[in-house]
Amino acid sequence: MIANGGFAKMYSKPCPIKKRLWLHNLSGRHGFGVLLTTLCLASAAWGAPQGYLTVYGEAPRYADGFEHFDYVNPQAPKGGSLRRSSTEDGAFDHIVPYVDRGTGVTQVDSWLYSPLGYRSKDEPYTVYGLVARQFELAPDRSWLRVVLNDKARFADGQPITAEDVRYTFTLFMTQGSLKYRQQFADVDQVRVESPTQVRFTFKNTGNRNLPLDIAGLPVLPEHWWKSRDFASGGGFEPPLGSGPYRVSRVDPGRSIHFERNKDWWGRDLPVSRGLYNFDELSVEFFGDTEVARQVLKGGALDYNREFSATSYTLGYDGAALDDGRLVREHLAPGAAQEAQGFVFNLSKPMFQDRRVRQAIALLWDFEWSNRQMMRSLYIRQRSYFSHGDLAATGLPDTEELNILEPWRGKIPDEVFTQAFEPSKTDGSGIVRAQQLQALRLLESAGWRPRGDQLVNAAGQPLSFTFLNVQRGFERLLLPFKRNLAQIGVGFSIRQVDSAQYTNRVRARDYDMIVAAYPVSPTPGRELYNYYGSESAADPGSNNYAVLRDPAVDGLIAGLVDADSRGRMVHYAHALDRVLQWGYYWIPNYYPPGVSSVWWNRYGRPRLQADNEPGLDTWWQISPTALTSVQMQRAEEGERHVGL
Repeated sequence: MIANGGFAKMYSKPCPIKKRLWLHNLSGRHGFGVLLTTLCLASAAWGAPQGYLTVYGEAPRYADGFEHFDYVNPQAPKGGSLRRSSTEDGAFDHIVPYVDRGTGVTQVDSWLYSPLGYRSKDEPYTVYGLVARQFELAPDRSWLRVVLNDKARFADGQPITAEDVRYTFTLFMTQGSLKYRQQFADVDQVRVESPTQVRFTFKNTGNRNLPLDIAGLPVLPEHWWKSRDFASGGGFEPPLGSGPYRVSRVDPGRSIHFERNKDWWGRDLPVSRGLYNFDELSVEFFGDTEVARQVLKGGALDYNREFSATSYTLGYDGAALDDGRLVREHLAPGAAQEAQGFVFNLSKPMFQDRRVRQAIALLWDFEWSNRQMMRSLYIRQRSYFSHGDLAATGLPDTEELNILEPWRGKIPDEVFTQAFEPSKTDGSGIVRAQQLQALRLLESAGWRPRGDQLVNAAGQPLSFTFLNVQRGFERLLLPFKRNLAQIGVGFSIRQVDSAQYTNRVRARDYDMIVAAYPVSPTPGRELYNYYGSESAADPGSNNYAVLRDPAVDGLIAGLVDADSRGRMVHYAHALDRVLQWGYYWIPNYYPPGVSSVWWNRYGRPRLQADNEPGLDTWWQISPTALTSVQMQRAEEGERHVGL
């Protein structure tokens, strides 16, 4: 095979000009750098071993020999602590986040377990070796060979082996979350070739994201997990890890504490330099986001990510915010934002007619809510790929029309002729025009007024319930309820605790919920988990709409199989249009960044990561919060000593 023959040997040597290319790029002279990149990347086209993977074989941002990522401070001091709230609601009932049962701890995936490759935070999708020293992708993309770093160790000192990689993959595919079975469905075989070399063979060559997805796989120790119950999450016993932190203490369901592994094998790698600076980290879980907010204001938390627009804008006012001891900021303004909306459960009979869904969507008055309750801070959601080039705008171009044409007659006609825009009001709170339009749609769908209700031919009233777990969210729902009631549509709000909410969502026991879908700048098979027919009935999936649509399945397949980023973007636009015009949700809003509040005692790199808040790049400057003036002086002192 070429990969083991002359071509591989010829191209396996480091490109002699890549380091100079990196220096040219840093100095801003990009023209020559692009030419050199093209020449050097001939090796990638022939399947030579390399320290990175990109989706379409394009040049990575960081050339061979780079010293650290641009968005870190390589001289950041180690030490100090950071206490943060969890991103999950309620209590956790096990530690690892790799199974669908119950609630695990998300941060375990980066703090406790190191992946084969580290995904950089300032590129759409590029992975650089971490546990893996090299990746070798077949010229026809039919297999991926992973060569492990000889220094890679678990926290007990045992080496990470190819057998551990194979074991982890098998474990995830047989006992792990549904998302792994979907993400890695195109893997045909995993073969251990040596103690430090493993090869993944693929069923087809069209899934461009698959090699990078594999590179993101954490590696679990077979010798530890083979005697534990992985399928149930492993309970509260601190797992044996391989990453920059160890679990130091667990308060079951309430908090988990980590300590930095000062002997971590990967601490000096370019992908780790300037990261993981805190000696102690803790994640606190709360059943109520208001409690987390008050705990932070009381000083028992250092950082809180806000998911409530109202609370972010109004919940932290006071002296600490005024003098800068408390910082409120939207981090990562360039990151893709989650796609959030009020999701219809399509398994409910009243929502199976698109006209009913469209009518109901007309009556959520975002403009009034944004002005009255959110200080006009938020941006209206209109796309399933919000805040990026994957969002469909304007009319479909020629290539999109060619992609959509086979589905004509099976998708809404508007997909071909109109640009989707959600209903817009004047913000006055009066939605008479929208109500009249909604009534016409409902009448055409067979609903007629009887008394103060709308009923169908069987005399059943049009009424549905919103299942809610977020306290305070009723403020956004009550005006919606009023607008619906005025035309005879019944709407009630059912408040439940987090455990009941999780169980009911998995059982699809709801009419409508608010849901958020992660948005990747380079999406792939995870879209089947959100919108694919096969995931509709699976309780572990995120197909909250219970959507079954062959057109959606076909467009996702085309996106996954796209052979260039341009082709993938066109498929994303086509998919977005079909989802938009299907009225499967009522699009909500997104913030101009990740809504974050923290006590002002941390340093941050001058250049921030594009794709996430980047807390792993922070470091402690002071054990107590500083005012804006005090922090400015402290940062000037750091620069004076060379930080």
